[in-house]
Amino acid sequence: MNDYKVYQKLASTLNALNNCRKDKNDIWYDRHGEKIEYIIKNYLPHGSGIDGKTEIDYKKSNENKIVINSEYHCMDENGYYAGWVSFVIKITADLSFGYDLLITGNFGKYRHVKEYLYDLYYYHLSQNFNQEKYNQFYNENN
Repeated sequence: MNDYKVYQKLASTLNALNNCRKDKNDIWYDRHGEKIEYIIKNYLPHGSGIDGKTEIDYKKSNENKIVINSEYHCMDENGYYAGWVSFVIKITADLSFGYDLLITGNFGKYRHVKEYLYDLYYYHLSQNFNQEKYNQFYNENN
């Protein structure tokens, strides 16, 4: 069994999806799209402020870069929700460390959230992807 990290499985599945789009293989295109949605739902962070949408930007992603759009629900000093920060995560290959993260957005007075997001996404993307669990999920839902 191959031990892929989440970022590796996401990258290889995006590459396969793009190849299927070029070859007009709709069945496998849909299946790869379902796997990407599974990865987002089951492996990328949600909750603890990440309460909005998390989506792959398919137009900006390619075999060398994954672009993810997400949102963070900010709180004020009294613990009340105080607004949203939309941000973009760019994941690129790094020969020394596996991958690099770049997080951009208009954080304003919530700049401290950016470091939290780096730690959070690095942890989640570095997890092992469980192919057996995905296969079981796929078989039960198709």
